[in-house]
This record gives sequence, structure tokens and C-alpha cells, in this order.
Amino acid sequence: LATPQSICQARASVMVYDDTSKKWVPIKPGQQGFSRINIYHNTASNTFRVVGVKLQDQQVVINYSIVKGLKYNQATPTFHQWRDARQVYGLNFASKEEATTFSNAMLFALNVLIRSLDKTKLGNIRLLSIVGPH
Repeated sequence: LATPQSICQARASVMVYDDTSKKWVPIKPGQQGFSRINIYHNTASNTFRVVGVKLQDQQVVINYSIVKGLKYNQATPTFHQWRDARQVYGLNFASKEEATTFSNAMLFALNVLIRSLDKTKLGNIRLLSIVGPH
């Protein structure tokens, strides 16, 4: 089994958007402060995860599977966000440099996911034309 490789590391506080209060709040209530955020690439399954661990107590605050077509928005040089069907996630980075490092890795992951899915489709089409419909 392939061990997931970290393709980047950055310090950021992990936030979610609270619809009720219309404010960004820490992902775990009462958990202020920075986490170490990594993007892990599992080369065997070609999947990517965002994993955040609190610097203070090593608690996992986020373990998020990156999906193809995820809309990643660099709202400011140090605050980036993305959404899924359930919520909007935000990362408040310790520095512009760390934000850039992270966004480059995220965009790399999204490109790999798009390409790998296209290849699968192409492979199936090619196979069909060789084998022919039954």
C-alpha cells in the first residue's frame, strides 16, 4: 500500500462560514489558533486530502477529500476558501508565502484530478472502438 505523500505544508486557522451569524467561525467551536495544514497525495488511488492538525494539541481539525471540480477561491492573499454541498471552508494563513504554497498545491491536485478522469474516459472510448459494441 502506498503511503500518502505530503505535497505541501502551511500554517493556517481553519474556519467554516456560519450561515446563521453570517460570520466565519473556527471549524471546531472554541478552537482558535493555527493548525499545520498538509495536502496529502495518495499515489496508488490518485486522490488528495486536506489534513489539518492543531499545533497546540495535535488534534485533527480537518480531514477533507479534494474532489474534481472543487471551486477554490483565493479571496485575499492570506484567506482562501472553498465550498461543498454542506458548508464553506476557509483557511486564514499565517503568511502570504504559506498561502501561495498551499494554493499552488491545491491547484496542482485539482489539475491532476481533472486529467486522471479525462484519461479514464478516453481509455473507455478507445477500448470501445477496438472491441466494438456488442
